[in-house]
Amino acid sequence: MSLINKEVSAFSVQAFQDNAFHTVNKEDLLGKWSVFFFYPADFTFVCPTELEDLQNNYEKFKAINCEIYSVSCDTHFVHKAWHDHSERISKLEYPMLADPTHTLAHDFEVLIEEAGQAERGTFIINPEGKIVAYEVNSGNVGRNADELLRKVEACQFVHEHGDEVCPAKWKPGEKTLKPTLDLVGAL
Repeated sequence: MSLINKEVSAFSVQAFQDNAFHTVNKEDLLGKWSVFFFYPADFTFVCPTELEDLQNNYEKFKAINCEIYSVSCDTHFVHKAWHDHSERISKLEYPMLADPTHTLAHDFEVLIEEAGQAERGTFIINPEGKIVAYEVNSGNVGRNADELLRKVEACQFVHEHGDEVCPAKWKPGEKTLKPTLDLVGAL
């Protein structure tokens, strides 16, 4: 079953950001683009490389009105402890969402029940709070923030220009396609 166009359910979770705890809820997503970046657990191996990669691109995401939310099933206290003890994680500026009750992992269908952890799920959410793209990787395969940024930009373009589509490897400023009968079988 596809999650495309599924509206994110109402939620309220604790987050660690800017060396403080605060609450994030569904209303925080509305009116801008968001990426929910699920990862299995704090204090692990692949996760800090991915979260650092996102941080290295965070300004680019913010420039296109997109907020990054990293999410694990750890508590906000664990996020703070990881931040305090990891050189890579100490650089993070975006919110680290805590999901110890598995509310988000369950809603986004990435919960590994027997482990109490989330799969590596990446979800792009439009300003109306609907999932427009997602990908789930196995736990031992890290993701690429550059490609994620490109996907957000393509989703934004299509959202704004509904009569055009983005071909493979499309980047802003490149040619798009207008689906017509003339293109069927011609590409």
